[in-house]
Amino acid sequence: MFSISAALSGLFLGASLIIAIGAQNAFILRQGLLRSHVFVLCLICALSDALLIAAGVAGLGTLVSQSPTLITAVSLGGMLFLGTYSFMAFRRALHPGAIEAGTPEPLGLKAAVATCLAFTFLNPHVYLDTVVLLGSLSAAYHGADRLAYGLGAAAASFIWFFGLGYGARLLQPVFAKPAAWRVLDVLIGIVMALLAISLGARVLTS
Repeated sequence: MFSISAALSGLFLGASLIIAIGAQNAFILRQGLLRSHVFVLCLICALSDALLIAAGVAGLGTLVSQSPTLITAVSLGGMLFLGTYSFMAFRRALHPGAIEAGTPEPLGLKAAVATCLAFTFLNPHVYLDTVVLLGSLSAAYHGADRLAYGLGAAAASFIWFFGLGYGARLLQPVFAKPAAWRVLDVLIGIVMALLAISLGARVLTS
């Protein structure tokens, strides 16, 4: 029988790790504002988190935490990707022709899915949060309670990403002006640059 307390523990811990200003959230926010492929991208993010959480709860977290080479490789890939996306965000903000009628040109489905997957799986923090941290804390539970804990953590991802993606349209009046998109892209560029720098520092100190 499932334990409600274990499920709630996974839900709140998962939410505390997911609800933060990061590359993945910034991308979903932008796509939500554009109303572009929102369902597909939110589903990819939520299912990816659920898969990684399941792997962590099943015991993969211990294996990943003992493989610094794997963490370093993912960090390097993530640093290059985030640095490139940061440059693209700054270029969108500074290029006068990048915004027309207050709405930037959305990505095609294939490009949006590829970018979403890159934000998800080239970010070592995703593995540390879902596989290692949530996975290691699941050791406090056994049997059905561990399953309830994992389901609670996965539910937090579904609630957050779909809430962010579809809730972003409430800000649509604010982003009717091109200046608002420029501000958003500058902020996204800063976030991506800081994340890239933090990953580079992690590689240098490891």
